[in-house]
Amino acid sequence: MTVTPATSTTSTATTPDSMKQLSSNFSTFLTLLTTQLKNQDPTSPMDSNAFTQQLVMYSQVEQQITSNDNLKTLISQGTSNAATMAAGYLGKKVSVTTGNASLTGGAANWTYNLSGNAATTKLSVSDASGKIVYSTAGQTTSGNSSFAWDGKDNNGNQLADGTYKLTVTAADSAGNNIKSSVASAGTVAQIDMTVSPPKLVVGSMEVDLSDIAAVAN
Repeated sequence: MTVTPATSTTSTATTPDSMKQLSSNFSTFLTLLTTQLKNQDPTSPMDSNAFTQQLVMYSQVEQQITSNDNLKTLISQGTSNAATMAAGYLGKKVSVTTGNASLTGGAANWTYNLSGNAATTKLSVSDASGKIVYSTAGQTTSGNSSFAWDGKDNNGNQLADGTYKLTVTAADSAGNNIKSSVASAGTVAQIDMTVSPPKLVVGSMEVDLSDIAAVAN
């Protein structure tokens, strides 16, 4: 007897549809098997290995469908928890340490820190594509310094609102690099639920929850 192998359903099928199809295939298989057993030659009984393997395969497919259903439930719960957590940031002031800041209405602000006094400090602002659009000299004293940018490139052209990144390059008189860090702050105005996990919207910038360094009311 030739039996059509059981196969898993495509990813687009829903779990109820998958189980329904599996049940239908299994019923057909049992009908064919019963008919074959009734009509087999007693002097040459059929090999039981074929339908035994098929029974095992049906069991494995059923287990996979159940596992997929459980996984979807876990993912749904995780997404719901992430959305609830993200919503808790609404209206809060957050600090971001990726170097990114939102240029909104021709204004973007950063704070940068030098681990020691520098002989030279260069500030470079790049757009979302990584292209440097503005550069200038920065403070050389150790500790925190602020940098306010009006959104104009080095040719005086006003750039569009969006996310921009500040990079600080500092060196001492011997040419050794000075360690630096960059942060920006802003108020969470809304939550983008169209992506997973949800992102916080600060000005015109979207921020991952994992990039938040501090939160204040």
